[in-house]
Amino acid sequence: MPRNDRLSALLKRFELRVTPAKQHRANLRIHAGAHNALPNRIIFSPRDFITSSVSADETVLFSAEVVWGGSFNPLLSALPDRVEVEIDVDSELVHVTRLLQIEGNKPRCGSGTILDRLGEVLLVRLLRIQLETGATRTGLLGGLADIRLSRAIVAMHEKPGRQWRNEDLADIAGLSLSRFSELFAVTVGETPIAYLRRWRMVLAHQDAERGDRIQTIARRYGYSSGEALSRAFRREFDTNAVSVRQAAS
Repeated sequence: MPRNDRLSALLKRFELRVTPAKQHRANLRIHAGAHNALPNRIIFSPRDFITSSVSADETVLFSAEVVWGGSFNPLLSALPDRVEVEIDVDSELVHVTRLLQIEGNKPRCGSGTILDRLGEVLLVRLLRIQLETGATRTGLLGGLADIRLSRAIVAMHEKPGRQWRNEDLADIAGLSLSRFSELFAVTVGETPIAYLRRWRMVLAHQDAERGDRIQTIARRYGYSSGEALSRAFRREFDTNAVSVRQAAS
């Protein structure tokens, strides 16, 4: 993984599904000019369907419902309610959007898998644009957009079971402890250790759904016992980790 890769450790944790849908049931739309049919705009609504109408000088090339790890995915909660990106005619996004249109409108063998992969490529590129342009609000993407904080956040993503201290994370960020703590709280909206606890709980929930033993999950994420993990799990999700595991199996 490249040293400056701020997304891969997160992306590999969440499965993405792209399902072609009618416009009123879509949270992803690819627009084109009405006269030339070339992709010119992408609209993505992370938390709800897109409700805006299509202008007279545009048409919709492709619309879909995108599910990306549900409400537990911190990337989605960090995005604005509506992400809108203009596509330049020479942009690489043109090729991705055209392939999505072809696979979505003329389903063939393997189209579902291709749509998922292309959808992931598209959303990663949208995330990159958000990071590069600073079009982020307080939250995870705001932290990832800051090159200093991002080093500490990626470290937590990659090694969630390590017994991190604020001092360790401040050293990774290259900041004094006081400056790191202040900047993290303002930019991400919570303390570093609070973010680490939530990240661990997201992963623990995934593992419980997969059927992993509670004691194994506890060791994996640095909890002293299965009971300690279960208490943290109930505080975060208001449900029992054992119940989640049993329901999955």
